[in-house]
This record gives sequence, C-alpha cells and structure tokens, in this order.
Amino acid sequence: MGKWAWFAWIVAVVAMAGSLVFSEVMKFVPCSLCWYQRIAMYPLVLILGIGVFYEDKRARLYALPLAFIGWLIALYHIIEQNIPAASQFSVCTSGVPCSAKYINWLGFISIPVLSFTAFTLIIVGLLLARRSAK
Repeated sequence: MGKWAWFAWIVAVVAMAGSLVFSEVMKFVPCSLCWYQRIAMYPLVLILGIGVFYEDKRARLYALPLAFIGWLIALYHIIEQNIPAASQFSVCTSGVPCSAKYINWLGFISIPVLSFTAFTLIIVGLLLARRSAK
C-alpha cells in the first residue's frame, strides 16, 4: 500500500490514542458527537493496520467511506460549537452538551477540530496512496 497508507494508519493511531488520553487520563466526558467520531476512527486503526501489514490495497475501499463519515460528523461538531444557532439542531440532548469546549488551544483548536484534522489527513493519505499505486 505504500508510505501514504502508513501515514494514514499512523494518524489514526495517534488520533485514537489522543481521544483515549482526553477521556481516560484527563477525564473529559465525551459528548454524543465525540462518540460518533470515535466510532468512525477506532475501526480505521484496525482496517488500515491490517491493510498496511498485509499490503492489501482493498483496505482503502473500506477505510475511505468510514473516514469521510467521521469527517462529516467532525465538521458538523465544529459548526455546532462555533455557531450558536446550530445548537438548536443538536444531537446532544442529555449529558455533556456538544457545544462544550474542553480545550481551546490558540483560540480555535478544539477536540472536534483535532478530529476533523485527523480525518482530513487520513482521507488525503488514502487518496495519495491510491494515486501512487497506479
């Protein structure tokens, strides 16, 4: 699968580890949208890991739709955090509100922004892996 697939897998591993640090070490309680993003990210570690290890080009076919779904969820989460009018359509009706910002690095980097960035890098890595395989 090549170096870009390795890149995508490493990004997925780091993103999964980061989410576990936020919840298990720093004790941040994930909201519903955070859980959905995790549901999209965690299998990518396994799918891309197996694909890279066995050099299976078909892993991209399974990973790309999952990464795109996670990307869309992260984008919606960013919108909900930063545009107050979007909160009226929130999926977080109980527990931690999806608009809560546990971190705010440099004034704009929140957990959904980190997730969005990871999904973007994975998608780009997978598309570049496909291109370099041709």
